[in-house]
Amino acid sequence: MSLKHAVLAALLEGEASGYDLAKIFDVSVANFWAATPQQLYRELDKLAEAGLITARVVQQERRPNKRMFSLTEPGMRDLAAYTSTPPRPSAVRDELMVQVQACDEGDTTAVRGFVAQRMEAARAKLARYDRLREWMLAGRDEETYLNEAERVGPYLTLMRGRFFEEENLRWGEHALTVLDRRATARSAAPAPAPSEAAEAAAPGG
Repeated sequence: MSLKHAVLAALLEGEASGYDLAKIFDVSVANFWAATPQQLYRELDKLAEAGLITARVVQQERRPNKRMFSLTEPGMRDLAAYTSTPPRPSAVRDELMVQVQACDEGDTTAVRGFVAQRMEAARAKLARYDRLREWMLAGRDEETYLNEAERVGPYLTLMRGRFFEEENLRWGEHALTVLDRRATARSAAPAPAPSEAAEAAAPGG
């Protein structure tokens, strides 16, 4: 997926400034597509030049003027056409997994700490997703919300992010249990007896 379509999809929420979009990405879109504010502003300029979005300047007395962006009909058609295009398979590149893969020959204690850090980040994201979910539901249960909501896409992507972080926690708990069990077993094991070759090489051997 390109950033182009992530921005167009975010603008389905309505007219927004670049700052607003950055907040939208940080709160919700980031669970499936990450982008920096600088990347967003560059993409907005490209989309405006292509006629897929329109920009209007809002005058502000005590702050710099800001541009508000909204989807155009060509932008809506482009986004609609995109939804019928088969997505490319997702590719996972996770540096932590490389470290875990090599932990038996490396610094297992450090890797254990990195796993614990990943779990803390997952808990923080879950708390944020839960706050957003509560705001979306606005006191309704899920079934009522899904029956009444004009759009369900944002809710489904939110829940995908939530399930992903829950899985990160489950995996992290399992990984820490395995690493701790192995560390305990190794610390309790008797020291290996010196080999005959080592004995022969020792002074007086």
